Amino acid sequence: MKVCLVGSSGGHLTHLYMLKPFWEKHERFWVTFDKQDAKSLLKDEKMYGCYYPTNRNLKNLLRNTVLAFKVLFKERPDILISSGAAVAVPFFYIAKLMGKKLIYIEVFDRIDKPTMTGKLVYPIVDEFIVQWDEMKDVYPKSINLGSIF
Repeated sequence: MKVCLVGSSGGHLTHLYMLKPFWEKHERFWVTFDKQDAKSLLKDEKMYGCYYPTNRNLKNLLRNTVLAFKVLFKERPDILISSGAAVAVPFFYIAKLMGKKLIYIEVFDRIDKPTMTGKLVYPIVDEFIVQWDEMKDVYPKSINLGSIF
């Protein structure tokens, strides 16, 4: 199985990195901001730098959509996993059109309100994971697997 881990650098990337017991067993690649924290953490990993800032930035949304087409058609992952943020949206929608499995993990610091990215990808994901019982009211089809931390 080939895994694409896509998300912003910083806390979102840390969330995904904490899933190492899962992803280290699989062929994988990362899509994240080409920033020092990501380069340092992923120094031995295959990484594609995406465009930022992403929040409410139409130009970078379009650029990341083009990037998503290129990367996903080149790499052909079986599954995409993200904990946000906005860069996940174009990757998830294009991957859905390709018939790929999508798993989204809502961030730990959201206890009872959705993130923008969560709201955008919720309708199309195969699994939506939350880390608080209160989030089951926000995302009724979600699964609470508890804290990643």
